[in-house]
Amino acid sequence: MAPTSTPETPFGRALTAMVTPFTADGSLDLEGAQRLAVHLVDAGNDGLVVNGTTGESPTTTDAEKEALVRAVLEAVGDRAHVVAGVGTNDTHHTLELARQAERAGAHGLLVVTPYYNKPPQEGLYRHFTAVADATGLPVMLYDIPGRSGVPISTETVVRLGEHPRIVANKDAKGDLAAASWGIARSGLAWYSGDDMLNLPLLSVGAVGFVSVVAHVVAPELRAMVDAFVAGDIAKATEIHQRLLPVFTGMFRTQGVITTKAALNLQGLPAGPLRLPLVEASEAELEQLRKDLADGGVHL
Repeated sequence: MAPTSTPETPFGRALTAMVTPFTADGSLDLEGAQRLAVHLVDAGNDGLVVNGTTGESPTTTDAEKEALVRAVLEAVGDRAHVVAGVGTNDTHHTLELARQAERAGAHGLLVVTPYYNKPPQEGLYRHFTAVADATGLPVMLYDIPGRSGVPISTETVVRLGEHPRIVANKDAKGDLAAASWGIARSGLAWYSGDDMLNLPLLSVGAVGFVSVVAHVVAPELRAMVDAFVAGDIAKATEIHQRLLPVFTGMFRTQGVITTKAALNLQGLPAGPLRLPLVEASEAELEQLRKDLADGGVHL
């Protein structure tokens, strides 16, 4: 049974884009994934995104993706939304992954803008609608032009919002003006996909966030969004400002690298990375410890 959702918050408010734990030899660590999922939900998350960018989806197999969804659902699926990342730059493959995630029991789909191909807006529209038509699951778009090379235009977002199963957008565009128009015109539930902009996006109508830094500060981010929703903007702002060193420090290098480093330092399941990602250097680890300590997190 999927957790309760509303049209306003179809996947809850606080979600973590979860890393994929690996064992020392680089194979999938399903038991570790379950322990990490429980830890994150216990820390205040309404949902988890698995097989996303932070989950190293470019270097996991389709079979590993399915096994991970099933394992996380078994661990926390009765009390958290489990959203499966299925986006690729090949529509046919994305449809296969979407159907696979539905069979595995996922509660929703995260679909990133096709990358590298640089499709026109009509191509984006047809890609996303094809995915939404392929299953009965609710879809969260993922707009991240820094990785994909192509933004989803506001007009395309509005068109996509007319599809009954496209219910949300994860916004990592870094454009508050575009976000404001998209929220006002599309009717989609808007989620911040950029931790530094979690609070600013809430201020223009976002309902929550899909966070990377929630791996280390989930209770604080939960408190921030709860304070904002309750109208305590001063408290939300204080938490946001206190976490600024964390937001900065977790992205001094590629976010998966620092996230797995932080989790490993805490003794939580993470393990190594798969090439082309590499382990954090000693200098990067030292800087990460300092950044996190400046934000109140001591490793």
